[in-house]
Amino acid sequence: MKKLFAFTSIVVLLISCKHKSDTWQQTFNDADLYCKTVKKLNDVVMENNFPPMIGSRNYAYANIAAYEAMAAGNSDFQSLAGQIHGLTALPKLDTAGVNFHLASLLAFVKVGNAVTFPEGSMMGEYDRLKHLADSTGMPEEMINKSAAFGDSVAAHIMRWSKKDNYAQTRSATKYTVIDTPGRWIPTPPAYMQALEPHWSEIRTLAIDSARQFMPPPPMKFDIKDKNSDYYKQVMAVKNAIDSLTSEQKHIAEFWDDLNTRLNVSGHVQFLSKKFSPPGHWMNIVGIASVKAKADFATTVSAYTLTSIAIFDGFIQCWSAKFEHNTARPETVINKYIDPNWRPFLQTPPFPEYTCGHSTISSAAAEALTSVYGDNFAYTDTSELEFGVENRSFTSFRQAAMENNMARFYGGIHFHPSCIVSTECGKQVGDFIVGKLVLRKKKR
Repeated sequence: MKKLFAFTSIVVLLISCKHKSDTWQQTFNDADLYCKTVKKLNDVVMENNFPPMIGSRNYAYANIAAYEAMAAGNSDFQSLAGQIHGLTALPKLDTAGVNFHLASLLAFVKVGNAVTFPEGSMMGEYDRLKHLADSTGMPEEMINKSAAFGDSVAAHIMRWSKKDNYAQTRSATKYTVIDTPGRWIPTPPAYMQALEPHWSEIRTLAIDSARQFMPPPPMKFDIKDKNSDYYKQVMAVKNAIDSLTSEQKHIAEFWDDLNTRLNVSGHVQFLSKKFSPPGHWMNIVGIASVKAKADFATTVSAYTLTSIAIFDGFIQCWSAKFEHNTARPETVINKYIDPNWRPFLQTPPFPEYTCGHSTISSAAAEALTSVYGDNFAYTDTSELEFGVENRSFTSFRQAAMENNMARFYGGIHFHPSCIVSTECGKQVGDFIVGKLVLRKKKR
């Protein structure tokens, strides 16, 4: 009887060990774990009020770190070293016994922590992932080797990131406001100074330069001639906002993505927070990856390619914005038509032409289309946590085109600006998709 009990105990123990071994492999092969980790960074970016262009930098470097760690252990993918500006190959590292999925996650978190604040904001996630590996049965030696490898990749990416001119632009000359007709000036209610006027000086990742896809000049400012294109577009914005339908309001609110809004009611002021435009598109990558049932490597590559397109899209757009310095519709309507008029959305603090959200949405749509295909139908649930109902799309490009209209419905852009911006973003996205080779071509 004792022998039977002992034998039974051994069998139960073996089955238990096998189950635990299977658990960690299943856990770290699940791409949804990567999506949830990106969402953690998204929350940190939102809670700490990172402007959208800086947010795009945070996402790009963290995803590139994850991608490089993943690609080092996946023969179907190749490094971005030599493909994006200034990135050199990883140093020779010991990869024996490394779980590349855990290393990829830890590299993402380590870089995400380094490029955000407050200090240590992502390290709780780092510890949680290591604990998850341990609790699901990953061998301790593998955890340690994976962490060491991920940390080395993160350090390599951070050394490279410090050469992108970001630090130098922190002390660059601030924007000088010149209140002349047609030129941008701060808008209510916060009357903030222009955000990141030197962002075009940041090193691009894939496009040749900030000026590679420059748009045509904006409409000529002419508010006095009621037959001018400019006057007609000003009135188109005013009339649209004065008669918005419930559907148009929903579209505008859904794509608002103003990361920090100043709410003013009498003498009371308070801030409300949402995802910024790149944060919204990071969520879309996650939604698409889960729906496509993409594997871990494909999911990481989708986030990485999309974040690169968004990063470069902002640099291209900011070059145009601060070359032309055009006034927002709110400024023109208040000064020349109706001093009490307000747009449906709060006007963000930078020049009108071109539109940042339209640019990066179109660039992101091209990147995602290259991974998951055109006519990829999905429901975007990104805004539900902010009380905005979901919207469904037949493709990423359709979503980008709706965003184009959203900025007009919000009253913060002239529609021709959105159209031009959408085309610029498409050019950025097309170029990046054509230039970067992530998945190796099968022979």
